[in-house]
Amino acid sequence: MGSRVLPLSPARRRSGPQIGLALSGGFARGIAHIGVLKVLEEEKIPVHCVAGSSVGSFIGAIYCAGATAKEMEQIASRMRRRHFAHLSISRYGLFSNTRIIKFLNKILQVSTFEELQIPLTITATEIATGEGTVFRSGPLAEAVRASCAYPGVFPPVETGGRLLVDGGLAYPVPTQPLNDMGPDRIIAVHLRNRTGLGGPRNIFDIIAKSFAIAQQQNGMLWQALADLIVEPEVRHFRYDAFERTADLVRAGETAMRAALPSLFRWFEGRLNLEMTEQSIRACPPNFL
Repeated sequence: MGSRVLPLSPARRRSGPQIGLALSGGFARGIAHIGVLKVLEEEKIPVHCVAGSSVGSFIGAIYCAGATAKEMEQIASRMRRRHFAHLSISRYGLFSNTRIIKFLNKILQVSTFEELQIPLTITATEIATGEGTVFRSGPLAEAVRASCAYPGVFPPVETGGRLLVDGGLAYPVPTQPLNDMGPDRIIAVHLRNRTGLGGPRNIFDIIAKSFAIAQQQNGMLWQALADLIVEPEVRHFRYDAFERTADLVRAGETAMRAALPSLFRWFEGRLNLEMTEQSIRACPPNFL
């Protein structure tokens, strides 16, 4: 019979390590991140800081602004591609993504990083150099728009004299920027793309497969900084499957629940250390 890891009480969990959450990209598949957050909330495991790439920045911004997982699920159930993009063909992309700012400003109660309840880092990629860019202060919605500027679909976002595209190119899973925020432990939520065999069906498949290849090549870099990797099974969902909100959230829940035994051990280790220190302080000096 296998061992069973019992959930810790809320009081004990608060004495555990500071946890950072790194959220990868995946367009509509990013709704699975909500399922991960839902389980953490239900288990009363606090998240102390978040870093997001692409749709991970979008989910992270809403969560760090104070929304609950339930509220986020309700928002996601109403989202469709038209809320983020409208056809506007140019030499840099097929769609305009200016609507994302209007959408975010409508659902957020804050407009800057400084107003967030939980510290957040958002990533983007400078298209001229390929270097990663991180945002931790200033206007929030514009940083999200840059992080979600999917190459070929959306045009680059010009910020501070730089042309920025999707953060998932430089940081497929942003564990490195998250590590710079100083958490004790890092949970990396990775939404894998299906590279598959055979030819792509359209331009979106070409771009998605390109991202999947880049993630495979850079996998060792972000994995090295992750203490726990959570991978919701979302490969069979379309990139724009917003109507599958319930299924995507469930995929995130399932993956996070499977990872809970490993996560609980972090708190058990910290709790044992604290109990040992308390016992030492309680001993009479002549006993020691």
